[in-house]
Amino acid sequence: MAVFTSDLGRAVETAEIAFRASGIPIFHDWRLRECDYGDLNGGPSRDVEAAREHHVYEPFPGGESYNDVVVRVRSFLRDLSPRYDEARVLVIGHTATRWALDHLLEGVALPDLVRAPFRWREGWFYTLYPS
Repeated sequence: MAVFTSDLGRAVETAEIAFRASGIPIFHDWRLRECDYGDLNGGPSRDVEAAREHHVYEPFPGGESYNDVVVRVRSFLRDLSPRYDEARVLVIGHTATRWALDHLLEGVALPDLVRAPFRWREGWFYTLYPS
């Protein structure tokens, strides 16, 4: 078992609080970051929400697209094998990280994920089959 977390502060803090005393290794990985919203970073979330459908494939001004996040997460998943084949890992990421996993591992169309309303669950479980 291992924990992989985005290297952004809130994800690192979550991993440390939950797993620091467990002895389970925690790895920080920049590829699990939230989408870079460029000029909208740090602004009101309503501005990102209003613009996100337009940035599935086209980058946010000064940032990246949701498809760019998919490319990052795909690279992360490729690096999991073969070291973690047949192992359970925990990924702590962000909304765009989850969309990338849903797209890559569940086959959900990226535009559909970006358009859908957020529905909280206790957790999301995925199975990665080595390629």
